[in-house]
Amino acid sequence: MRLKFVVGSVLLAILMTAVPSALHAQVRVGVAIAVAPPPLLVYDQPICPGDGYFWTPGYWDYDYDAGDYFWVPGTWVEPPEVGFFWTPGWWGWGGSGFIFNAGYWGPVVGFYGGINYGFGYFGTGFYGGRWDHDHFFYNTAVWHVGGDFHNVYNERVDIHNDIHVSYNGHGGIEARPTPQEEAAARERHVGPVSAQTQHIQAARSEPQQRFSNNHGRPATVATAKPGDFHGNNAMRSENSGARTENNGSRTYTHPKDLPAAERPAAPNTGNAKQDQKIQQQQEKLYSKQQQERQKLQSQQDKEHQQVQKQQGSEARTQQLEQKHAQQTQQMQQRHAQQTQKMQQRSAPPASHAAPSGGGRPK
Repeated sequence: MRLKFVVGSVLLAILMTAVPSALHAQVRVGVAIAVAPPPLLVYDQPICPGDGYFWTPGYWDYDYDAGDYFWVPGTWVEPPEVGFFWTPGWWGWGGSGFIFNAGYWGPVVGFYGGINYGFGYFGTGFYGGRWDHDHFFYNTAVWHVGGDFHNVYNERVDIHNDIHVSYNGHGGIEARPTPQEEAAARERHVGPVSAQTQHIQAARSEPQQRFSNNHGRPATVATAKPGDFHGNNAMRSENSGARTENNGSRTYTHPKDLPAAERPAAPNTGNAKQDQKIQQQQEKLYSKQQQERQKLQSQQDKEHQQVQKQQGSEARTQQLEQKHAQQTQQMQQRHAQQTQKMQQRSAPPASHAAPSGGGRPK
C-alpha cells in the first residue's frame, strides 16, 4: 500500500509541474496521453430547450481503461448558480504527453487553452450571452434559441480563429493565459454538475462515440439536454453538417484534401519600392508553403504504403489517420498565421484603409 502511495505521489508531482501554477486546480490527474486528441468537430447547435439553460461545447475526452478517445456531445445545461459561466476543459501538452484540464463553473470565464470550441468560445473570452442581475440574456448571433425567448440580444462577433485543433502546445494552439484568465482560475468555482457528469458517462458507454469506431465522426455530436443521445433534438453526424461550418471552413485529414491556396493579393502600402519587396516576400512564402504541402503529402503517402505492405490492423490504420489529421491541422494553422502576418505587413496605412464594420463585443 505504501509503495502505491509513493508512486502516485510522484506521478502527481510530475503532472502538476507540467502546467502553469494558476491552473493546478483544473488538472485532472491521470496518465499523460502520447497521442494528441483528434481535431474538433464543427456542427449545428440544437435549439435551447428552455430559459435558464447554458451551452457547454463538445470535446474529446479519454477513456484510460479502453485507451481510446471518445466524443462528449455539446449540450445545454442548467448552471449551478445564478451568475455562473462555464469554462470548458482543454487538452494541453505536459512535457511527456497530453493532460486534460477540467472545465468548471464560476463568475468569470477563465483560460481554456486558446481552443476554438465555437458558439461563443472562440479561443479567448466568451460571447454567447451575459447575466443581467439574476437573468441570463442570450446572444442570438452566437446561440440558437427559440422564438419565445425575450431575454435576447444580437451582437455580431468577428472570429479570427477558424482552426479547430483540439489541444494546446506541442504543435497545437500556442496560447497562454492572460493575467485576467489566471485570476479567474483562482476565483471561487465548482466542477461539472451531476447532469454533466452523467452526460460524460453516457458518452463513454456509447461505442459509436469512440474514435476507434467512428474515425472522427461520432454518431451524436450535440444534444438538447444531457444524456439525450437518441432524442429527436439530438444532432447526429449524418444530419448535423459535422466538420463543415456555415462559413465553409472544414477540418481535413491530408494536405491533398485542402482547398487550393490562393496567391497573395498585390501589396498596397503607398510605397512602390516597399510594395515590390513585400511582393517578393509573398511569393517566397507562397512557394515555401506549397513545398511543405507536397512534402507532408509525400510523407503521409509513404506511411500509408508501409502500413498496407505490413498488412496493418484496422486499429493501426485508424491511428495513422488520426496522426495525419493532426499533422494537416498543424500545418494549416501555421500557414494561416504566416499568411495573416504577411497580410498585415502589406496592408495600406490606417489613414488610407477603408473603415471596417462591426467589432468584438465588450
